[in-house]
Amino acid sequence: MKADVKAVDVICQHSRDGTVSPIRIRVVDDDGEYQTYTIKGFTDVSHRGTREMPDGVFVTDRTLVFECNIMTFGRQKMIRLYYEPSCTIWKMTV
Repeated sequence: MKADVKAVDVICQHSRDGTVSPIRIRVVDDDGEYQTYTIKGFTDVSHRGTREMPDGVFVTDRTLVFECNIMTFGRQKMIRLYYEPSCTIWKMTV
C-alpha cells in the first residue's frame, strides 16, 4: 500500500551521543493552514537495512525512521517520520 507522503517541519532534539528525538511536527492541512502536533511517544526503527516500509516508502540504512504517536481530535494516531540526511527534508506518512 502506497501512503500519502507529505513534507513537514520537525522540531527535534540532538543528543550528545548522536541520537535524534522528534518532539513536534508542523504540517499544512487541506485548507493551507499550519497544524502543530506534539509527539507523545516514538519508536526509532532506523538502521535496519534497505527495505520497503509497510506504507510503501523505500528506505536505506542511512534514513532515519520514527514511528510516532500524536493526538489529533482527541484520538491517538500513529504516523511515520522519515529523514534522509543527504537531502535534509523531513517527510511524514499517516
